[in-house]
Parts: sequence; C-alpha cells; structure tokens
Amino acid sequence: MMRARPGLGWGRVAAATLAALLASVLPLPAWLGPLRPDFVALTVLWLTLLSPRLTGLVFAWGAGLALDAFKGVLLGQHALALVVIAYVASKLRLQVRAFPPLQQTAVVLALLWLNEFILFWIDGVAGHPVTDWRRWLSVLVGAACWPLLSGLFARVVARR
Repeated sequence: MMRARPGLGWGRVAAATLAALLASVLPLPAWLGPLRPDFVALTVLWLTLLSPRLTGLVFAWGAGLALDAFKGVLLGQHALALVVIAYVASKLRLQVRAFPPLQQTAVVLALLWLNEFILFWIDGVAGHPVTDWRRWLSVLVGAACWPLLSGLFARVVARR
C-alpha cells in the first residue's frame, strides 16, 4: 500500500524562511560581510520556482518585511525587491526549471542583480549613502551558491 507524500507544507516553508532570515543577520567579520549572499532572496526564488501557489507574491512581501525588520532598514525596501524578483521568477518558472544547472545559475544571477539594483535605487532615492563596488559581490556569491543551496533545499525542505 502506498502512502501519500506529504509534499511542501507551511511548516517547512516557515522553517526555511526563518533559517534564511537568521543567516542574513548573523554577525560576520567586517571583511566577510560583503561576501554574504542574500539568503532570503535565494530562498524566495527557490520556493517560487518550486511552488508558486503556496509561496507567491504575498509570501515574498512578508519575507521582505521580516528582513526589513530584522535588518532595521527602510520598511518595504526588501519587500518590494523580493516581490519583483518573485514575480519574474513565477513568470519564468517552467522555463527555468527545465534549464540545466548552469543556465539556472545565470537566471538566478540576473534576478539577484535585479534585486540588488532595486535596493540600490531605493537607497539612492531615500538619500542613504551609496556604497562602493563591494555591494555587488553578494550577487556573484549568491549565484555561485545557487547549485549548492538548491540541492540542499531539495534534500531538506522538499523531501518526500
């Protein structure tokens, strides 16, 4: 007799999001800070590509507001950026899931760049000082981590 597969539930989504939030605000040495990938954006992308009906734009907005609160930045800054990349990812979901890992990484690189550009733009509009080129290193590191993180998510979050 076959058992029903549990699939992806809200408990696993909440646990993955909380882990990503904690990884995003964990203190790091000053030299390692610019190399920290945006774990929340990577988690939102992976969950949007996997299950857009369970974790859609409202989930991305909520995760972004939580990240804004955790980091103490302008409320809605990360929320707007995550909603935009979640929308693009949900529109490209079927194509991206069919891509080989290298092409998926290229799409994730573009989406992470878009996320960082929106944050950069909001910082400029809000009058915050514009940072140097090291701000963009997290985009490259996040894209490089994508194959590892997607494999980890597949084993831990979406195991059946």
